[in-house]
Amino acid sequence: MGGHHQPTITVTDDDSIRISPAWQSLRIVFLLGGVGLLLLAGVLGYSSDPSYFFHSYLTSFVYFLSISLGALFFVPVHFLARAGWNVVVRRVAELMMQAVIPLALLFVAILVPVLLGSDALFTWNNPALTTQGSPDYDQLIAHKTPYLNWSFFAFRAVFYFGAWIFIARYFYNNSLKQDGTGDKKITLNLQKNSALAVIAFALTVTFASFDWLMSLDPHWFSTIFGVYFFAGCALSFFATITIILVLLQGSGKLTGIVSKEHYHDLGKYTFGFTLFWGYIAFSQYLLIWYANIPEETEWYLRRQENGWAYVAIALLFGQFFIPFFGVMSRHVRRHKYALAGWAAFILVMHYVDLYYIIMPQVGDANGAPQFGIVDICCFLGFAGVYISSLIWFATDRPLVPLKDPRLNESLALQNH
Repeated sequence: MGGHHQPTITVTDDDSIRISPAWQSLRIVFLLGGVGLLLLAGVLGYSSDPSYFFHSYLTSFVYFLSISLGALFFVPVHFLARAGWNVVVRRVAELMMQAVIPLALLFVAILVPVLLGSDALFTWNNPALTTQGSPDYDQLIAHKTPYLNWSFFAFRAVFYFGAWIFIARYFYNNSLKQDGTGDKKITLNLQKNSALAVIAFALTVTFASFDWLMSLDPHWFSTIFGVYFFAGCALSFFATITIILVLLQGSGKLTGIVSKEHYHDLGKYTFGFTLFWGYIAFSQYLLIWYANIPEETEWYLRRQENGWAYVAIALLFGQFFIPFFGVMSRHVRRHKYALAGWAAFILVMHYVDLYYIIMPQVGDANGAPQFGIVDICCFLGFAGVYISSLIWFATDRPLVPLKDPRLNESLALQNH
């Protein structure tokens, strides 16, 4: 993405590239506040409408998971491409990958009810739908039982998180090890193994999106839904890392290291994945509309009634047209505060996108959008835990891969 020029900056291991241990107190505040808000959401939501609570919980869970999954794509794919421009921002992405660990723990609140036989979130978990002779028997759901059953669902979830945590720890631990040894063989090994990581990422993210999002309506299926979800993961990651870098520089970190050239490249990715998301979203809708198969069209019909059509229109403009033209400008991409503003807007619309996917499945098909206190508590609760985990993993560790062999190339990045 950029040219090669001789380096003009030397990175020293000092306070400008480290998070102070004093941030630990802030981490505790975020953690306790986040857990408290999630408990409050559980009390308020579960006592009034368990189905609504679990759908709202899933929305916020997938939102923050998607950001970390975007980081899980960013790191290995740049090793695979042998890219150098990204080195000075890579450590922040490596930290964002680590958040899959606390998110795996928070997934227990989704997994345990499924294991106990609850169908408040996944209707396919109701035995009456798959038992012949039952008045609620559903032949299509029964046909999918070998895949959609609580035991295989749990096994797959454990496998997904196991794969993600392994990839996250493998790249992060080796990156930290290189900070101490300076061994260039570490980079070569990471490059060699990055292809397997990308393949594992593609498969696990695709099937996780099938399990946790597409199966909310067990009649519906889309062969490109995994790609649609991936587009949102990548887009939300680039928006989030942009904001994190701006905040870090605002607190005196990474000053003179992350430059407008790096923001420019992050802006290019943001623009590119905005276009990619729009292309996949349109392709999915067009294919389903043209085929006109009832099991497929019913998903969209539910989202064209009782207020959901307005959400769809908001997505069309807010997730595609508006940011497409907003981030198109080279000036915006090279101005970190302008880019961060657009990144914040994109993150808001990413939540709307997931809300549009998940929440219409609550109750009957006539349910209208009901965003309220439970949704707010779930979102802020996950945000607190997520931010706390980032501070935890970042504390007393350099925010830049100090001895990466491509560090000088990244420091000298120039866009033309």
